[in-house]
Amino acid sequence: MSIKKEYKKGDDSLMKATNKKDIIFKRNKALSEKVASALRSRGFDAYICDTGDEAASLALSIIPEGSSVSWGGSYSIQEIGLVDKIRSGNYRVLDRDATATPEKRWEMMIKALSADVFLTSFNAVSEDGILYNIDGIGNRIAAIIYGPRMVVAIVGMNKVCPTKEDAYARARGYAAPVNAARFGGGTPCVATGSCEDCRSPDSICSHIVETRMCRPAGRIKIILVNEELGF
Repeated sequence: MSIKKEYKKGDDSLMKATNKKDIIFKRNKALSEKVASALRSRGFDAYICDTGDEAASLALSIIPEGSSVSWGGSYSIQEIGLVDKIRSGNYRVLDRDATATPEKRWEMMIKALSADVFLTSFNAVSEDGILYNIDGIGNRIAAIIYGPRMVVAIVGMNKVCPTKEDAYARARGYAAPVNAARFGGGTPCVATGSCEDCRSPDSICSHIVETRMCRPAGRIKIILVNEELGF
């Protein structure tokens, strides 16, 4: 399934893009099909949407009502309003942010590992369909790897990199320092803006995972979005 605006070869709106947003969208539109095909060859279900709104609607169409749903610290799923839609919808929500104490928060994060659906994003994706994620305590990547029956990932095309080496470099050198600053950690990268390969107790690079195949096939569903989302 692919939600996207069809266009014919020579369509002036794409062939003659002149402003920055249109130029980037044109690139994303062309590249997303290649990336989706690569992901499918590795067992992932891959979809394409032009906007975050379309991606949120598609994600909701994939998630059965009544399912237990949880998520990690992904900014992309919040940015498109998906978390708010889940909270207000007909779902059994496992929300760590709704807990009253650190102990209850930890318990909720454990429950998330057996949710019907886990929502997330990836820090980087290579053009040939290899996924990278970096995590502090490992709850997010643990759920991606094993546990929840379904994983739905929202991935902006700004996270796509030419090779897996580039994807690793993006995850470690860009996404990690930005997210460390977002979470208010005391790591050196927050001060320098660059990975310092630290051993800080606040490090969000405790676990670095490469996901190159989806087993069982179709468990991880990746919605590529032809705009910039997340970090």
